Amino acid sequence: MRRFGHRPRSGGIASVLVALALAGAAGLALKPGARALEGRAQVTDGDTIRIGEARIRLKGIDAPEMEQRCSRAGRSYACGETSRRVLIDLVSGQVVRCRATGRDRYQRILARCTVNGRDIGARLVEDGWAVSYGRDYEPEETRARSRSAGLWEGDFERPQDWRRQHR
Repeated sequence: MRRFGHRPRSGGIASVLVALALAGAAGLALKPGARALEGRAQVTDGDTIRIGEARIRLKGIDAPEMEQRCSRAGRSYACGETSRRVLIDLVSGQVVRCRATGRDRYQRILARCTVNGRDIGARLVEDGWAVSYGRDYEPEETRARSRSAGLWEGDFERPQDWRRQHR
């Protein structure tokens, strides 16, 4: 209760409460050292999300670009959009927890993220809607390829190679 003539001091508990309220409104949980992020995610593409104002690139995976097309049973399809929809389904209505490991050349936060304790990158690669970028998810990629899951059901160009030719 505020009394007439009493003004709250700047700083202290009031500032902390305001910061926490703003972080909650942004969908971000504040963590010590700012190395961990959690909250509801918005999906940008098949390997990038936002939690609040933080742009997060899922470390260790590479998903088709939004404009990229692949083929399945001789028919072209928008595999970048399909990959994005799969990621939306994984995170929709869920709390996403991310552990930052650095930044990429576009200044996005590089992070490993989970939903309900399950690694999102591993799931996307295992289901065949992203490929391992580096060696992080090679076993998951091998399993997806052997099962002809997702992208592996047809023909596709690795996103890195597609970008080289189209940008």
